[in-house]
Amino acid sequence: MLPALVLTAGIGSRLDPLTRLVAKPAVPVAGRTLVERVIEWLRHQRVTNLVLNLHHRPETITGVIGDGAHLGVRVRYSWEQPLLGSAGGPRRALPLLGADTFLIVNGDTLCDFEIAPVVARHHETGADVTMALVPNHAPDRYNSVVVDDDFRVRGFVPKGARGPASSAWHFVGAQVVRASLFAPLTDGVPAETVSALYKEGLSAHTLKVYACEVGASFVDVGTPADYLAAAVQMCDAPRGRVVEAGADVDGSATLQTTVVWPGARVGANAELTECIVAGHVDVPAGLRANRAVLVPADLARETDRAEVRGGVAIFPLT
Repeated sequence: MLPALVLTAGIGSRLDPLTRLVAKPAVPVAGRTLVERVIEWLRHQRVTNLVLNLHHRPETITGVIGDGAHLGVRVRYSWEQPLLGSAGGPRRALPLLGADTFLIVNGDTLCDFEIAPVVARHHETGADVTMALVPNHAPDRYNSVVVDDDFRVRGFVPKGARGPASSAWHFVGAQVVRASLFAPLTDGVPAETVSALYKEGLSAHTLKVYACEVGASFVDVGTPADYLAAAVQMCDAPRGRVVEAGADVDGSATLQTTVVWPGARVGANAELTECIVAGHVDVPAGLRANRAVLVPADLARETDRAEVRGGVAIFPLT
């Protein structure tokens, strides 16, 4: 199977304030981080030669993944300073990947499908890029991909914009690409794929992009609310009470649809509903919060819409 670049360098601004604590791929979900789950899926697909790119809070990823041996894979790292984007990142990683064709996979979303048919489609069509797509049931929330009758990609439609019926497809963040597409880019210069490199190549008719429909389950953890829903769903816990290993919750505390991270403590008689308790935060006894993200108070900034109580910064869950 091909080597893979797992994109783990992003800042994850939509997941703020959780990403003040860890890189987005390092958030815990049902006992494992997002990136561990992505790597587990790749290993099951016989993809074991991996490169992870790093920028924001890199130690929260390397500290969990290391060289990948305990996960049954080989992991090396491509460091980015500044952040190089979805095209600049692959350009930087080319020497480590060492292949004419490779996979690019998002390290901060969860999906489950067979990769081999996407690779086969890529070789059959002679494409420069082959994108894994699922039906886009939320075009107001996700960008759409326009395809023709042969499932060749013809363009992209921004979320919220009206497009043709052929645009009802969503890119799940996994693709097969040719290294020659990225090699001409200048190393160290930020660049993007869909919004720039692919769009310009399609307009100039110099880029051959195909798609492959995949029967994928797709879990989005873009915002704290998305993350909370995904974590509760994956744990299938009574009343949505998810207490990760290493957390300390007093027996009298009431938690409903709430996730408590490792290192966090929830005091006696606290009442939390639809909350995320993250980082080494000590929630005082009796504190009540609803639809909120609770983190250590020292993470709060003057411009935040957050309330600080008892050493806890309480952000609205948006």
